[in-house]
Amino acid sequence: MLKDFKPVLGILLRFIIIYVVLLLAYQFYLNRFQHEGLDPFSRTIAAQVMDIQNYLGYPTQLYDDVKGEQVYFYMNKEYPTRLVEGCNAVSVMILFVAFVFAFYKGKKTFAFVLAGLILLYVMNVLRIIGLNIVVIDYKSYSKVSHDYVFPAVIYGTVVVLWLVWIKFFALKNENS
Repeated sequence: MLKDFKPVLGILLRFIIIYVVLLLAYQFYLNRFQHEGLDPFSRTIAAQVMDIQNYLGYPTQLYDDVKGEQVYFYMNKEYPTRLVEGCNAVSVMILFVAFVFAFYKGKKTFAFVLAGLILLYVMNVLRIIGLNIVVIDYKSYSKVSHDYVFPAVIYGTVVVLWLVWIKFFALKNENS
C-alpha cells in the first residue's frame, strides 16, 4: 500500500526539505542585519517603489526607522504607509520555489523558477505602489486593500504560476 503513495510522498518530502532549507537560509540572512534596520533586499524594494511613484507623479521620500526595522513612505506631507520585512514577498517566493522544485523537471525547472521569481518581484513592487496610491487617494479603501485585495494579487500570481507549472511542464508527457 505504501508503494502506491511513494511518488506523492517523494514530492511532499522534496517540498518540505526545500522549503525548510530556504526558510532557514532566509532567516540566517535576516539575522545578519538584525541591528541595522531593514534588510538590504527590502530596502531595495522600497527605493524602487519610491522611484516609480516619483515617476508616476506621487512625490515620495523614504524615512528609515532603524530601530523599528522599517522604512516609511513620505507622500503628500504625511507618512501613509511603511514597508517592513514581510512586505518584500520573500516568504511567498520561497513557497513558490519549493513547490516548483518539488515537481522537478530538469533544466526547465530553473528557467521557470527564475521567470516566476522575476514576475513575483515585479508584481510585489506594483502591489506596494498600488497600496500606497490607494492609501493616499482612497483612504476609505485602505484597510480592505491592504488586508484582502493586494494579498490576493501576490498569492493569486503564485497560484497561477503553480497551475502553469503543473499543467504545461510538470505533468506534460516527456515523449510528446
